[in-house]
Amino acid sequence: MVRNSLLSTLGETRPVLIAGATASGKSALALDIAAKLGGVIVNADALQVYSGWRLLTARPSDEEENGAPHALYGHVANHESYSVGNWLRDIGPILSGDKRPIIVGGTGLYFRALTEGLADIPAISANIRAQSADLLSQGGLQQMLDDLDAETRARIDVQNPMRVARAWEVLQGTGQSIVSWQAKTPPPLLPLAACHALHLTSTVDWLNDRLKRRFDIMIAQGALEEARSNFETWDPEWQSSQAIGAPELIAHLSGHLSLEEATVLAVTASSQFAKRQRTWFRKRMASWQRYNADQL
Repeated sequence: MVRNSLLSTLGETRPVLIAGATASGKSALALDIAAKLGGVIVNADALQVYSGWRLLTARPSDEEENGAPHALYGHVANHESYSVGNWLRDIGPILSGDKRPIIVGGTGLYFRALTEGLADIPAISANIRAQSADLLSQGGLQQMLDDLDAETRARIDVQNPMRVARAWEVLQGTGQSIVSWQAKTPPPLLPLAACHALHLTSTVDWLNDRLKRRFDIMIAQGALEEARSNFETWDPEWQSSQAIGAPELIAHLSGHLSLEEATVLAVTASSQFAKRQRTWFRKRMASWQRYNADQL
């Protein structure tokens, strides 16, 4: 089997990185590696850090967490912001621990910062972040792009409002482009050459089918109840509120959507998110070992 062949190449000491689109089977592979070769499974997903969204972010279950050591899952309150820099600070002690890290997730920027380093950009003021949020809410994405220099526009994902907003905030807050800050990036915590770097790929149809079935399972397991438990404190501006399916289920609980409509919209959002992930990984992870998820 392909999976057994893969496991035989990993040894027992070098850190393992597992990246791929949502629902591509990353966590299951990480559990197999931990069970057969040992190690601690470390979260590299920007939404699985939040305590209030376990089902909708597909965090490991209690049973899975009991089967192997896990770290950096559900340790951040819903109302808190959590950056790539926060994640790097949290993962540092784990990298120097006595267990081999198996770092798994779908947030490409986490992996990039880990293996390439992260620019030490000063904190951006709340006032500038509020201006940024207002611009986005008023359809000002193009205005933000117009304010950026050509090099920055060429380097960021201009289709991703959050990336554009971040670049705009850095320029407004520091007077320097995000690209100039990135040019002063310190050495990485974990160079790619020191890892087994695995990228799980798949066909679009295979993944979309899994996404549809996974959301149905989430609902059956209590995702609607999870949304209901977050309803009273819901704030669409929180980072945690980007959990796929959360806005749709909140809209259902608010009486704006039927559950069927919410499900269709959530699955569509999942597919669109997975498409963006695949594009990002394809461009940024050309040197990683690629494995077809549907054959593992």
